[in-house]
Parts: sequence; C-alpha cells; structure tokens
Amino acid sequence: MKFRTAIVPALMAGFAVVAAASLGTDAAAQTKDKAAPKAAPAPKGAPSAPAAKGEQPGIQQQVAVPSPWTKFCERDPNANKQVCLVAQDIRAETGQFLASVAVREVEGEPKKTFIIAVPPGMQLQPGMRVVVDRNEPLPARYSICFQNACYGDMDIDAKFIDVMKKGQALTIQAINQMGRTVNYTLVLKDFAKAYDGPAVDPKEIQAQQQKLKEGMQKQADEVLKKLESQKK
Repeated sequence: MKFRTAIVPALMAGFAVVAAASLGTDAAAQTKDKAAPKAAPAPKGAPSAPAAKGEQPGIQQQVAVPSPWTKFCERDPNANKQVCLVAQDIRAETGQFLASVAVREVEGEPKKTFIIAVPPGMQLQPGMRVVVDRNEPLPARYSICFQNACYGDMDIDAKFIDVMKKGQALTIQAINQMGRTVNYTLVLKDFAKAYDGPAVDPKEIQAQQQKLKEGMQKQADEVLKKLESQKK
C-alpha cells in the first residue's frame, strides 16, 4: 500500500525513520500479536513503563539516551502532497542505535501511521506492541527488515495522538531470537509541542545532526576510556 512505510536517509543523527519515498510493497512480514511482555526499566530521566502482571522481565538493560522530538516535512513529488513526521529515537550511551518511532501524516488524508524501527534479529511472528504509560498495549506489524534495522507500523488516529500528548513514556516491546522480551522506552515529554508546532528548518536539522554526532562521539570516547582503565 502506498505510503504505508516510508524510509530514507536520516535527516538527524539517530533518526531511522523519515519520509521521502514510499515502498512499493505491502508487508514483508505481517504478524499477529501473540506476546504479552512486560516493560523494562525506563531510560534515564524517563518515567517507568507499564508492567504486565505475572510476566517475565525483558533483557534490555541499557541506559537509553533520547533525541529531541522533531517535526519535519517534505512534499512527495509523486502524490504532490506534503508528508510530515514527528520523530524521536533512543541510543545507548555509546551511540548504538536502540529504537526509533515516528508519527507520519499525509496532507489531506485522515489516516495516520505510527512507524517503528528496532534492531534486526527479532522474531517477526509475534510482532511488536506499543504501550503508552499504563494504557492497553496495541499490536504493531513488522513491514520489512534491512541490515541495520527492522521496521514496523500500525494505523493510528487522533485519539492515539491525544494519548501520546498526555503521556509520559512510550514503550516498544519486541521478542528477540531467544524468545525474551526486549523493551525500548521513549520519553513523551515535548511530543505535543513538536507535533503542534512548525516543522524544523532543514538547516537546523543539519546543525542538530552535527551537534548530536559530536556528542555521541564524546560519550563513546568516555566509555572506551573507562573500559581501558578498568582493564589496567
């Protein structure tokens, strides 16, 4: 389906999903929700994600560093419509990609799409789940996998957007090859401000990209130094 999933090179360091070109295929792997996972510890400075009663904890224990929520728009030349995304990603302190999400809207179309990217190596059949605070988990289907990430999506409406605006944490739940739950928690602070505000100027995105790249490199160097000092 056209505009179901859109992926192009990142305009901001850490963003794995942005709009510019549509894939001419439906889903590479569509799935049904079978998992009932528990949310893992939230990233540094984020509120706790919801937990399901009696379920085993996930194995994702890394400290996650969220990027700012950012809105950017482009005009799709094929449809002659503006496509906007409001996106955030999380990375480990070393700069390793953990996950990203984006709300995608096409000018004049009421349907919105929630796009997710997680690292490769997940079980496709259970699909993913999306949880905002302690609300009911929603199933998301995988769409396609590349070498660097697997992408999924789900259709959303204005009600889900309102839930995100009022929420504190959004957790993506996936199942790894060992059958264990991996949880990626993003911070919803400032989502409403980015969603309702104007799109970021491309020049500003490039400046933020360079700034984030330098910051991630600095953090990675500091972690490396700590590991080397521990070995000594």
